[in-house]
Amino acid sequence: MSAPVFSNHGCRLNAYETEAMKELAAGAGVDDLVVVNTCAVTAEAVRKAKKDIRRLARENPGKRVVVTGCAAQTEPQTFAAMPEVARVIGNAEKMQAGTWAAMAPDFTGATERVQVDDIMSVTETAGHLIDGFGTRSRAYVQVQNGCDHRCTFCIIPYGRGNSRSVPAGVVVEQIRRLAEAGFEEVVLTGVDLTSWGADLPGAPRLGDLVMRILKLVPELARLRISSIDSIEVDDNLMRAIAEEARLMPHLHLSLQHGSDLILKRMKRRHLRADAIRFCETARRLRPDMTFGADIIAGFPTETEDHFADSLRLVEECGLTWLHVFPYSARPGTPAARMPALDGRAVKERAARLRAAGSAAAERHLEAQVGRAHRVLMEGPRMGRTEHFAEVAFDRDQPEGRIVEARIAARDGRRLRAA
Repeated sequence: MSAPVFSNHGCRLNAYETEAMKELAAGAGVDDLVVVNTCAVTAEAVRKAKKDIRRLARENPGKRVVVTGCAAQTEPQTFAAMPEVARVIGNAEKMQAGTWAAMAPDFTGATERVQVDDIMSVTETAGHLIDGFGTRSRAYVQVQNGCDHRCTFCIIPYGRGNSRSVPAGVVVEQIRRLAEAGFEEVVLTGVDLTSWGADLPGAPRLGDLVMRILKLVPELARLRISSIDSIEVDDNLMRAIAEEARLMPHLHLSLQHGSDLILKRMKRRHLRADAIRFCETARRLRPDMTFGADIIAGFPTETEDHFADSLRLVEECGLTWLHVFPYSARPGTPAARMPALDGRAVKERAARLRAAGSAAAERHLEAQVGRAHRVLMEGPRMGRTEHFAEVAFDRDQPEGRIVEARIAARDGRRLRAA
């Protein structure tokens, strides 16, 4: 029998958990599966997952299709109703060895076709020890899961549960293990990363974790943090931004909008001025800091003036890398009951916002021409700068290593090394 097939949808945390599931399935000796790890962030994400399930079932006759992830957690019956699907398992169940043992060919006990328990009852997140994924240069470490906030547009807390943290000692030991294995860069991942530590003794903050990692794992060349909520950034994280060269000068911000009224209707915890102030402060502490951001276009009740506030935010915050989401109503969320915009207007605004993001990214890349960068090689001829810009090389470089390179040109959305 061939190896199980895994298909991942959505965020880096999902990708991390897909790698952990591969190890759990291997440990249980399960090989006749197709596992689809779904995303629930938009209605389009659910549609793509269903399409992927049908395709994979056709391409892998004889294999049982198992569906998991956030969409399976929030709407399990949607997937249980699909004739291609043999099993639906929740986000907590997918990380338990017993779930996979129960799918082994020689298992004789009774199992339910749908195993999706109340995610809100989960109080711990295990630090799954995997050896990184994607490349041999960068590893992802889950330090947090779930979210205690209830933004009106977001279904994710109902797929991930409440916020819970991996203890600092577990995180440090895993990162030390990865650094000793040769990884030059580690990325901290979570659903609401800046809430890390609130449920741990003494309520440490994300900045405390970052400083502890950098102090206790001196052999780690680069530490990167994934998406954060800027209003929750603590003093130690700002100190790390200012003083720690091994903390990468690239932050991805969960901004979502540029209008104060829309931010309030989203039930966000910051205002426009807070976002601008944070970016100004971070850039003053670290002049080469770059920012990515998540922004939603076409939120219910959004007027052209509200949308213009988001467009201006790109320049006023100095954003470089945009993730633009056309608003998608998620059943069960408060925003789904608000007056919706015409779908064509939503798509048109998303396109304009993406164009503004592309222009900002191109300006940043153009400014790198002639400069020297330390590039982490993800392949023999492609790597990324500390600011996460892609760099192409004409000659093979040592994969997984950091190399010095001078930028000769911009080639679209990629830099080219001299």
